[in-house]
Amino acid sequence: MAKSSVPAGAKASFISIAIAVVTIFVMASCCTTIDSASVGIKFKKWSSNEKLRGGVEGTCRGWVWYNPITESVFEYPTFVQRVTYEPFTVNPKDAAIFSMTPTLAYQIDETKAVDIFVKYRKPVKELERGYINTCIFEAYRTCANNYTSDELMANRAKFENEVRARLDESMNREGFIVKEFTTKIDPPASLTAAINAKNEAVQNALKAENKVKEAEAEAKIAIAKAKGEAEAMKIQGDGEAYYNRVVAASLNSLLVQQYAIEKWNGVLPTYNGSGAMPFINVKPQQ
Repeated sequence: MAKSSVPAGAKASFISIAIAVVTIFVMASCCTTIDSASVGIKFKKWSSNEKLRGGVEGTCRGWVWYNPITESVFEYPTFVQRVTYEPFTVNPKDAAIFSMTPTLAYQIDETKAVDIFVKYRKPVKELERGYINTCIFEAYRTCANNYTSDELMANRAKFENEVRARLDESMNREGFIVKEFTTKIDPPASLTAAINAKNEAVQNALKAENKVKEAEAEAKIAIAKAKGEAEAMKIQGDGEAYYNRVVAASLNSLLVQQYAIEKWNGVLPTYNGSGAMPFINVKPQQ
C-alpha cells in the first residue's frame, strides 16, 4: 500500500487547528455579552420546572454562558428609549377630529424586566408598536372625550398632563417608566380657520380702538393748543387796549387845547366877574 505523502507533523497541526476552530465556534455559540446599559434574561426553552416562571433562570450582564440547544438569552436595554409616533386622530365630545402626534421617552424598569419578558416575550421595538402604542391611543381617546373642541384648544397643557397621568399609571404598572412626553396637537381645518378669523377680528378691534384713542389725544392736543393761542391773543389784546387807553388819556387834553388855539380869534372870553378868564395859560411877554 502506498504511504501518504502528508507528513505526520502536518496532519497533527491540521487536526489541532480544526479542533481549535470547532472549539471557538462552539464557545461563540454558547456565549454572549450583555452591555452594562442593558439587562439579560437567561431562560430555558423547554422547562417543566414550576419554580422557573416562564423558564427564566434570572437576569445577567457581561459574559453569559448558556447551552444553545436548551437555553437562550434575551436582552432588554435599560437606557432611555425615544420614539415619535405617526399622527392619529381622536374625537372630543362634539365629534370634531383632532390629529395627535406624540413623542415619548421611556425606560424599562430593570426590576420588572423579567415580568415584561414573561408576559410579552417581544423585543423593545415590537413593544413600542404594540402594547405601548395601545396605551398611548387609549389615554388620548379617553381624555379627549372630556373636552369640547374649544375647551381642548383652550386647555392643551391640562389635556396633555391628563394624558401623561394615564400613561404613568398604565405603563409604570407594566414596567415602563415614562421619562418625557410631548404632543403636537392639530385641530380641524375649520376650527383653525375660525380661530384665525377670531384673532384677526380681535386685532382689528384693537387697531380701531387705538386709532380712536389716538384721535382723541390729537383732539385734546389741538384744543389745548387753540386755548393757549386764544389766551395769548387775549393777553396781547388786553395789553394793547390798556396801552391805548393810557395814551388816549394823556393826549386828550393836549389835543383839546391845540384845537382851541387853532380856532381862537385872540379875544378872551368874558363872564360876570372881575375880568376875562383865559382857558389857556398865556404868559405875558417880558
